[in-house]
Amino acid sequence: MNMQFDKDFEKHNEEVKKVWESYEKGKPIRMPCMVYGNNRIILLDKKLNTNGYTFEQYFNDAKMMTDVYCQFEDMMRHDIYADHEMGMPKDGWSVYVDRQNLHEVGWLGAKVQYATNNVPFCEPFLIGDDKNILFNKPFPGIFDNFEGRSLRLYNKMLELQKSGYTYKGLPIKKVGFSGIGTDGPMTLACMIRGTENFCMDLIEDPDYAEELMDYLVEAIIFRLKGLWKHFNFDTTVKDFGFADDSIALLSTDMYEEMIFPYHKKLITGLVKDFDSSVNSIHLCGNAQRHFKFLQENLHIHSFDTGYPVDFKKMVMDLNPNIVRINGGVRCDDLMQKTPDEIAKETKRIMDEVMPYTDRFVMRDANNLSPLTPNENIYAMYQTVRQYGWYN
Repeated sequence: MNMQFDKDFEKHNEEVKKVWESYEKGKPIRMPCMVYGNNRIILLDKKLNTNGYTFEQYFNDAKMMTDVYCQFEDMMRHDIYADHEMGMPKDGWSVYVDRQNLHEVGWLGAKVQYATNNVPFCEPFLIGDDKNILFNKPFPGIFDNFEGRSLRLYNKMLELQKSGYTYKGLPIKKVGFSGIGTDGPMTLACMIRGTENFCMDLIEDPDYAEELMDYLVEAIIFRLKGLWKHFNFDTTVKDFGFADDSIALLSTDMYEEMIFPYHKKLITGLVKDFDSSVNSIHLCGNAQRHFKFLQENLHIHSFDTGYPVDFKKMVMDLNPNIVRINGGVRCDDLMQKTPDEIAKETKRIMDEVMPYTDRFVMRDANNLSPLTPNENIYAMYQTVRQYGWYN
């Protein structure tokens, strides 16, 4: 494969615009290809993190977080080829308060722990005699506990924006607050109770598991409505998207009996009308056995998948005319294999799905790993550009 990167970003952006416009109109001219990552790509790569920033420093320094966010967006716009706008942004950079996946668990009171050469994490705290401690007190204020520091970072980023901060000569266009979503009630339960403990609760103490799930769904709804109100969003939405990776641990029977009612309660508590909602879900891991039930019972019309997934079976099981599927080459392969191997795997997936649907979006599966060679990402993208056109 030719690894000569095309730096004509104006031409690239014109093609991207046509690809997405046609896709959104329901008459795609080519399969889109996207790549997603976050600032850990900078912080965990010594070649990119030339200042040697640690996550602990980064989590507590608004200027450092802003610098890293701008560096990440700059990298995505110049080195990571996909169907997104490339080249320097016209109006400035977009930066966000980054907490990785710790917004919710930190808000509930878990203590953030910092690891060497890895992302931060929280230790479970509903352990032993403390398993019921959340039930006996009201929900935290939306900016209590860890999220108090998140709000202070947000306000300091706004101050940087107002003071004339620039990166490569461009100002900050937008300051955002990430985490205005949810990683899902079961995943949150596993984080604060411990995955093994909560899975055993589902079997040995289902009353407790259901009480915890109910508490967490109510807490998620409380938190999201509070954040939406604070940031002047509508406090009910037409459709809702969420994640819950941990359901990959469950059988279909266990999911449908113990977790599904709380997923439905979550969506019903946030959308204007459940029956007319068109929802989306992000699921890493081996969760394909749940997809058809999710589509039929939670009105899931967009699946963001990880691996392993049999994409041909997925397309055939679901309604290929209405369901958007985001999926593709697994991140481990993108990081470890050669460009030719990546091109071959990309083409294999395309051959599985293109005869049956034009709603598939190629992407990394799932969330780009640090140290992934740009050549491999380019190989995936160029393969889609070569073979992904519809007649």
